[in-house]
Amino acid sequence: MTAADAPKTSKRTEKERERNLTRVQARVASERARADFAETLNALEDKLNLPKQARRKGRQLRARIDRMADEAPGTLVAVAAGAITVIGVGIWLIVRASTSDD
Repeated sequence: MTAADAPKTSKRTEKERERNLTRVQARVASERARADFAETLNALEDKLNLPKQARRKGRQLRARIDRMADEAPGTLVAVAAGAITVIGVGIWLIVRASTSDD
């Protein structure tokens, strides 16, 4: 077979191939952009969804308390006693202030 016998591709088929390749590239780029956009929207939803954030923070706090209970139970008891004392004193001051006004 010689070079003259080899099948020639016309300019039209070359242009069609290039156009089809460009369409495929455009489709891939648009799918990638959609995926990035969806990821951004999901991140915004997570950040702005306050109940979801509160649940997440609650789980993190619970995990920290559990870890503290395992590692240093005495410290946890002291922190709990201090919190109860502060709350009790605050309530006592509020009740005392409201009864002394009468």
